Amino acid sequence: MFTELTILRHLHTLLHDRWQSLRADPEAGYSTEAVIVTALLAALALTAVGIIVAKVVSAAGHISTGP
Repeated sequence: MFTELTILRHLHTLLHDRWQSLRADPEAGYSTEAVIVTALLAALALTAVGIIVAKVVSAAGHISTGP
């Protein structure tokens, strides 16, 4: 039966091996960086579109359609 120490030792070994594999590949963090930059660019694009839509709707509200 597993004791707590055996489980913790296994978890430590697993995390250590994972950490070593991440340190061995310097490009491993590139995907995370790319995701963050893409998310920031998407947020900026949505903000810009929101501002443009608000200005267009405001300008369209001032157009008179009557005689």
